[in-house]
Amino acid sequence: MKSIKRNNWVSDHPDKLPDFIIAGAMKSGTTTLHSILDRHPSVKMAHGELGFFDMDSILSHPDFHFYDNRTQKWTVQSMEESPEKLWNWYYSHFEYIKKDGVLIGEDSTTYLSSPLAAQRIALQQKPIKLIFLLRNPTKRTISNYLHALKSGRAIYNLEDTLRYIPNSILRRSMYKEQLESYYKHIPDERIKVIVFEDFISNTKYSIAEICEFLEIDFNDFQESDLLLHSNKTKIPKYENLQLLRNRLLRYYGDHRYMNMPVMPKDFQADIPWSHKLINKIHKKINPMKADVKYIPKPETVAYLDAFFRTEMQGLDDLVKKDITSRWFI
Repeated sequence: MKSIKRNNWVSDHPDKLPDFIIAGAMKSGTTTLHSILDRHPSVKMAHGELGFFDMDSILSHPDFHFYDNRTQKWTVQSMEESPEKLWNWYYSHFEYIKKDGVLIGEDSTTYLSSPLAAQRIALQQKPIKLIFLLRNPTKRTISNYLHALKSGRAIYNLEDTLRYIPNSILRRSMYKEQLESYYKHIPDERIKVIVFEDFISNTKYSIAEICEFLEIDFNDFQESDLLLHSNKTKIPKYENLQLLRNRLLRYYGDHRYMNMPVMPKDFQADIPWSHKLINKIHKKINPMKADVKYIPKPETVAYLDAFFRTEMQGLDDLVKKDITSRWFI
């Protein structure tokens, strides 16, 4: 009799999994929602973004995959090679906050754009609920560019990024095709879609919707809890100088992921002292500021609006909610 190979992506301990996940989209208020829900007495959120259910995908997490030029070897997050290690790493983010009668949550903005994450979450024996925040895709794309700029990933300006590597900032705005994966694998009653613009203009109403979805009491919030705004955008003072720095130190941001489960411990040592010095000087000359305003070219905004107007056809029917009329005239 032929044995059936076990799927390592199915948890042996469903009781250790989160009750719900804030699953995206990136740059759409997920950090603020995380902070607000964490104030509710019946909710506890894991710290930071975990990105667990698609961590082995180079498309979702290129920064979790490392190539060592000296050894000519790759370091990856492999569930086939280290299932116990990876699952224990994931569980560890919830163990310290696990309490009776309290919902446990996490947020990972990569999940929305990952069909792999949709399939793997659906496989779990625990009925995990999912919350998606969707923002005007043009504005989200521009915000994604600014995030890439300040984090060291952008090496071209917005227009050239759209010309040469459009997927790097467009991909996570393709909500319709992304949500199709979730509605295919997960029952509608476990999915909640919130429009970012509604979340910002009427936070109280949106949070009340989410409380009903999670089956917790909205009235347990304090009024001040709903006034939080996390992750305010700071961008460099000089865009072109930042782009020059990013091209020179293109690999530099990788050291931010030293705490990933299979991360080489000597990775930081690979950064030459001269590059550390250049980076330090650059931060002095070109600091990140919240009061710096980035104004995109009107022609680029119109170009993106036209693209997304076509790509979003069918989104309203999919989520059973009028969304696109708020984004496009």
